Amino acid sequence: MSNVLSIKDLHVKINQSHILHGVSFDVPNNKVTALLGRNGVGKSTTLKTIMGFYPGTGSISFKGSEILNGDTFKIAKSGIAYIPEDREIFSSLSVKENLALAARGKDHGDAYKFVHSLFPELDTRAQQRAGSLSGGQQQMVAIARALLNKNEILLVDEPTKGLAPKLVTEVADALAQVAHENTMLLVEQNLALVKRIAENVIVMDQGKVVYQGGPEVLHDEKWVHQMLGVGGK
Repeated sequence: MSNVLSIKDLHVKINQSHILHGVSFDVPNNKVTALLGRNGVGKSTTLKTIMGFYPGTGSISFKGSEILNGDTFKIAKSGIAYIPEDREIFSSLSVKENLALAARGKDHGDAYKFVHSLFPELDTRAQQRAGSLSGGQQQMVAIARALLNKNEILLVDEPTKGLAPKLVTEVADALAQVAHENTMLLVEQNLALVKRIAENVIVMDQGKVVYQGGPEVLHDEKWVHQMLGVGGK
């Protein structure tokens, strides 16, 4: 099984704080890998370092090429899509304009059809200012932006955080469909979603990887509570 992304001995310091302490893991091609852990253990920092937002030492290999400390725009163009935790859409622009800004190249007809099939509301609300959307609808825009381009891997950070239960289900259904054809590194606290789509699990604690393997450990409620601080259901 080939790995689209390999991280080796990654160390990151932010404002003199040592956040990542030798993180190492692989993301297999055509699989969903869940990156789990309690709040503050370095999950989001790991994704942001992959995207070039934070400098680090060690190695991040993408399709065999070193990208650690690379330019963010070059990393994105190379085929890594990032869906941030806080969505970071352009609130003053319309839904249509947000999507148009994300699309690289010219021919995106099929991609638009796909994202509108996932999220029909984005079609009906195309002219609506994105900042006036609900949190769940804004999350749809953030996911749709990443899907307009052909990417080798999706980095998805807390996609269901803060959403109403109905919208959690809608976003989870969309990600499950996306997972059929995309490699994904997913940071998520919703274990029901993780169990549904993840084929590999990485658990971090205090800036280090403490588990890398199959998702069967998520059915051990005692282990889940100990390592993640949440119930296992």
